[in-house]
Amino acid sequence: MTQNYFAGIDGGGTKCKARLENAQGELLGEGLSGPCNPAQSAETAFASIIEATTLALEAASLPAIKMSDLNVCMGLAGVNVARYRETAQRWIFPFKRTHITTDLHIACLGAHAGQDGAIIITGTGSSALASVGENLASIGGHGFPLGDKAGGAWLGLRALQYTLEALDSLVPPTRLVADICEALGTDEPQVIVGKSLHYKSSDFGKFAPIVVKCANGSDPVALSIVNEGKQYLTGVISQLEELGAKRISMIGGLSSQWAEWLPDNIQQRLQPAKCSPEFGAISLIKDLVKEC
Repeated sequence: MTQNYFAGIDGGGTKCKARLENAQGELLGEGLSGPCNPAQSAETAFASIIEATTLALEAASLPAIKMSDLNVCMGLAGVNVARYRETAQRWIFPFKRTHITTDLHIACLGAHAGQDGAIIITGTGSSALASVGENLASIGGHGFPLGDKAGGAWLGLRALQYTLEALDSLVPPTRLVADICEALGTDEPQVIVGKSLHYKSSDFGKFAPIVVKCANGSDPVALSIVNEGKQYLTGVISQLEELGAKRISMIGGLSSQWAEWLPDNIQQRLQPAKCSPEFGAISLIKDLVKEC
């Protein structure tokens, strides 16, 4: 009987991670590549998926396994928007089977080991999903710059906006402004505009660590940005509970930092994720293969 191999792919605004397993659930290899949001760049997203999968196969050190042997489920940022989902569905992959869903869906499946619950992702972007019974309800996920509040790109954008106002002498300069200018290598407003004019979300996200550092150092502007994000996340958590989610997890590159910033009574309403998004993707593709 032919052995089945499964790959779960978690594609976000900054990175793409692939997990390769056999039918027995044994981890064979993992791969990590670059940005994977079709709404930002379909070409880059496709290339990142292939690269991450290739690296996972190489890590498995099983030459007999080829891409054409893989049953793949990918959860991608941006495909909650119909036009970008349609773009991804037109891609021609070299896999045996392919299923495309949202990064939120696989994250929720992984976080609650297939049970009911809700997930908040705070990485380069931000979004939330409640899965209760047969119902899926999303919050946010509207994409940068219209949405993604509390995400890394949003933090970076807000910091750059304030920096430009400070350089125009409209607001007081703070340590945040100095650190942003240092990172950009200039304190000339027009040069900053020229540098950032065609930034993608991942480019703005590179300034998020500066906001985090300054906020933790009590910079008033950074703290103001963080407080705006905290209010937003508190509202999201309350809405997820209204939707019936009894268990809520927060994941993503900024999740641990936001958890520290949130008030104690809000922190207590969050539970750790049980498994990774890639694990959730594999569980979904395994179920779909069983149904075939």
